[in-house]
Amino acid sequence: MSLVAAAVCPHPPLLVPEVAGAAAGELDDLRAACDAAVARLLDARPEQLLLIGSGPRTTRFRPADHGSLRPYGLDRYIRLWKVNCAGGPHLPLSLTIGAWLVGRSGTDLPRFAHSVAVDATPDECARLGAELADADGARTALLVLGDGSACRGQKAPGYDDPRAQPYDDGVALALAGADTAALRGLDPGLSAQLRVAGRAPWQVLAGAVRAAGGDWRGELTHHTAPYGVAYLVASWERA
Repeated sequence: MSLVAAAVCPHPPLLVPEVAGAAAGELDDLRAACDAAVARLLDARPEQLLLIGSGPRTTRFRPADHGSLRPYGLDRYIRLWKVNCAGGPHLPLSLTIGAWLVGRSGTDLPRFAHSVAVDATPDECARLGAELADADGARTALLVLGDGSACRGQKAPGYDDPRAQPYDDGVALALAGADTAALRGLDPGLSAQLRVAGRAPWQVLAGAVRAAGGDWRGELTHHTAPYGVAYLVASWERA
């Protein structure tokens, strides 16, 4: 593919207002940042969108596959792309929320999705990114889904861990600087201990950008941890 732009967004189910209910307003800023990141992808005039997110295994999904928000209290299916063929309820949470974000943009562009196993090694992630970058020559924008640590405070899902904020700050710097080496260097063991959902997808991004070549610039547009989980939004573009 011809990689023209990339964006990083988190994937909490609470991004969907109907899931968050009365608390939906608490994530208005994050929701707006994600919408803006998707809009910047579309501004790069891609011919297709490729979504990358973590899942139980590394696999490619069909355009008609969908994910469900039923585990989060909302009886709704989110389809990856509106096509006239059968699909299955296969999308993991990361790609379900990614499909929801793309759907909000109103784009009619073709969209595809690939999950990467949460325990994939950095080398495996880099190879996957390079393989995706070496696919067909269509102009492609990547939407990479992943949360930061889940150990920011005593009420965090993973409780409080003093290593969490320095880890997230390092990721924020890497995303702001389009630093593929820093993302490639994230430690899988520490990431797992901090319950980081984005480590593997971020390393796929690094592999894809390195394989695509050229100079890239990044911009970090959001970094908060409202529920003890780090949410980062960034945009990468060719310099």
